[in-house]
Amino acid sequence: MKLGYYPGCSLHATAKEFDLSTRAVCEALGLELVEIEDWNCRGATAAHALSDELAVGLAGRNLALAAQQGLEALLAPCAACFGRLKYAAKALAAGAEALPHGLDSQAAARVKVHNILDVLLNVAGVERLKERASKPISGLRPAAYYGCLLVRPPDVAEFDDPENPTSMEQILSAVGAEPVEWHHKVECCGASLAVTNTPSVVRLVAEILAHAKSAGANCVAVACPLCQTNLDTRQAAAGRRVEERLELPILYISELVGLALGIDPVNLGLARHIVDAMPLTRTAFIQPREGATAGG
Repeated sequence: MKLGYYPGCSLHATAKEFDLSTRAVCEALGLELVEIEDWNCRGATAAHALSDELAVGLAGRNLALAAQQGLEALLAPCAACFGRLKYAAKALAAGAEALPHGLDSQAAARVKVHNILDVLLNVAGVERLKERASKPISGLRPAAYYGCLLVRPPDVAEFDDPENPTSMEQILSAVGAEPVEWHHKVECCGASLAVTNTPSVVRLVAEILAHAKSAGANCVAVACPLCQTNLDTRQAAAGRRVEERLELPILYISELVGLALGIDPVNLGLARHIVDAMPLTRTAFIQPREGATAGG
């Protein structure tokens, strides 16, 4: 199956491991990603904070380009990008006139926008995940952390339960992990307050990670570059706040699935994290599942 691919700014820079692992996992699952030619930033927080028309226009341009390039569906791994692209599609379908001259608003509105969980769970499917998991990650007990953007607002995201989502746990279980039960899966990590109000972010990160650890997690699964950055880079300060060595690797869901598919950890970007994730690769696996093919 062919999917359009919108990496967004983060996956080309600070979240490069999300990009590497997403591409590798989709290839192993038989999904062809076609990056949108000449894509642009969808405006980050600044655009929709200042102008709804600007936000719809920036995000909608990417949808229109995807339609021009014959792409009917689009993967946007970043939770924030996913939400803004979905919002733009809805606004354009409702008649918003925000696109540059020459771009087809209605064609843009028809492009179906997926997040990474939707692609893994509903496009690839649980059975394919189980079939391709040559090295089930049974030694891992991840806390599935959705953050506040991936499933909210519900009328835009239209994906999973906004208060108690389970899609990430379904994916992790399908590839052999043992996700823990916990109650902070949709709590906010502080987002961009890390720049203007760092102490608040450290407090929120400390609460999230301390609860994940108390629930028995040995890592945290995420699907948002900003969540990953806050939980990973603020972890030492968060540990000092709760007077505990947290030491929880913060891994993208695509990295965890990639491990189960038998993809080289370095090719997934696991060596790029602040909290060392590489030791997990030495203890995570049981014997390869009979009949499975490593790497797809």
